[in-house]
Amino acid sequence: MRPELAPLRFAYSDLGVVALSLSERDSWCGTGCPGWSVRDLFVHLLGDAQRALVALATPADRPADRTASSYWIDSPGQEDPESRGLRSVRTMAAAWRLEYLAATYAETTRAVLTLAERSDSESVVATQGHALQVGDLIDTLTVEAGLHHLDLLTELDRPGPNARVLATIRRTLDGLLGHPAPSTWDDLTWARIGSGRSELSAADRAALGPDADRFPLIK
Repeated sequence: MRPELAPLRFAYSDLGVVALSLSERDSWCGTGCPGWSVRDLFVHLLGDAQRALVALATPADRPADRTASSYWIDSPGQEDPESRGLRSVRTMAAAWRLEYLAATYAETTRAVLTLAERSDSESVVATQGHALQVGDLIDTLTVEAGLHHLDLLTELDRPGPNARVLATIRRTLDGLLGHPAPSTWDDLTWARIGSGRSELSAADRAALGPDADRFPLIK
């Protein structure tokens, strides 16, 4: 197993365990994504895994223009004034049987890991209008999965993301910030603050100085 794939393996495996543990009632619990239930969020996560499969099989025709950090500067989906993405996911989620959704998510993420294992980490692939190396793509997938894992815990009582996943999120956020976060923030705190899942306190703003106005770094 390639070392750089380990965080993504943990991220996908842990989410798969959560999906398989859900009762019908659990699936309608709220999440950290406004307007989405747990069930809705897993449909979104499935779509992200499907996008990963396409990306890994789509060589770019140009050099990389994004890294694991800079990918998030203008990541797709930030602007959706009519909530079309939210509504389309809710419509699809209502049609999926829970057991089939969980099984399909697990099957798809296993396929992503297999294809990623076979890919050269320095090869450049295309996704969402950008080009980036496979190794960087893998990091973006880990970050996406890890942050949404946190979103699932708003009402669900389940374990959080693996330490390696949180470390990948920290490295990505440090890259976006341009320097390490305050040393008093552990990886979980940094993940939540850097992605806007926790508000900056007055002390946080004082520690960050002018950089505080740039938050959240990942939207």
